[in-house]
Amino acid sequence: MKIIGFNFKKINIEKKDKLKSKLEIKSNIKVNSISEEKLDIVKDQSALKFEFEFSVDYSPDFAKINLEGFILVLLEKDVSKEILKKWKTKKISNDIRIPIFNTILTKCNLRALQFEDEFVLPPHIPMPKLSSEDSQKTYTG
Repeated sequence: MKIIGFNFKKINIEKKDKLKSKLEIKSNIKVNSISEEKLDIVKDQSALKFEFEFSVDYSPDFAKINLEGFILVLLEKDVSKEILKKWKTKKISNDIRIPIFNTILTKCNLRALQFEDEFVLPPHIPMPKLSSEDSQKTYTG
């Protein structure tokens, strides 16, 4: 399996005026569709298009980030047919789902962090921080 493309189709960020209570941040990812993509440059393999939605929800009703897009994957034709067959029941095998989701999560988390910075929202994933113990260690370079 080779990932040959990744694109965003829709980006929506909404922030309300004031936070009214304790903030809870949840993120979600889902695949909305899988379809075969015709590519003239590939003869013995098949390309699949995984359309996805990634969201970060700041509850209660404070902000929302929604990213929609697709990822193109090059596969052997028999593997591609099996994926499309399983998708009829909305299932994806782990050997395909895990690398697809990891790629989507990497790209979307980076973009969401950028938007959170621009919209002055707290990051949806914990950021590394130094502690007083760290500052007492000596680093040599």
